[in-house]
Amino acid sequence: MKKILILAVTAVFLFNASGHVYAAGTTVEAKAMVEKAVAFIKANGKDKAFTEFTDQKGQFVKDDLYIFVIDTQGMTLAHGGSPKLVGKDMSGLKDADGKFFIKELIDAAGAKGNGWSDYKWTNPASKKIEPKSTYFQKVDNLIVGCGIYKK
Repeated sequence: MKKILILAVTAVFLFNASGHVYAAGTTVEAKAMVEKAVAFIKANGKDKAFTEFTDQKGQFVKDDLYIFVIDTQGMTLAHGGSPKLVGKDMSGLKDADGKFFIKELIDAAGAKGNGWSDYKWTNPASKKIEPKSTYFQKVDNLIVGCGIYKK
């Protein structure tokens, strides 16, 4: 009986607001997904890629991992986690500590081309503010990213 209760509590904990049960992605998976997304853009063009990235049932959404794309001004061009964000300027977005994390991500992408950006964000599974890290890669005037919640 105790095992059943533990399994039930775990399932409820992992059940997010959109009704999906998912596992937490890793840094290796997030980086690999960004690299796959960049290759997809180069092979298929931006329009097809943005459509594929924003498809919540597509190949670029897995468990709690998804691809997003912003331009160097902070405009969202694709977003597998929340398609309603496409077309929104995210440059003024702050994390839970007041950090302009999208602006910092844009600056880091311009300076380094790729890397990790850390901030605090509400985890849809736990409903708590948690440390999050996004791997990003700059491609022309695009920034392709995928984030993970740190444990």
